[in-house]
Amino acid sequence: MIDGGEADDKIVAVLDNDPFWDAVEELASLPKVLVERLVHYFTTYKLKPGGENRVAIVDVYDRNHARHVIEAAVADYVEAYDAAPPTLRF
Repeated sequence: MIDGGEADDKIVAVLDNDPFWDAVEELASLPKVLVERLVHYFTTYKLKPGGENRVAIVDVYDRNHARHVIEAAVADYVEAYDAAPPTLRF
């Protein structure tokens, strides 16, 4: 999403072995209305009465795109803090 003119990525994830969501691996597998509710939430949760909406969601991406976003964020963190990279499981 774009928030105040800057990228503000949101990742939808579930816990390992979650019995309710374990078969879902892509947002496209979710009911369309659920994705619409998530989009509505993220475009309105910062709104204040009389305030301007500075948030827009241009598109919803797949799992592969989310993986790249996470890997890029981890690489930035490792570089910024001279930290060891964590073990990621997708």
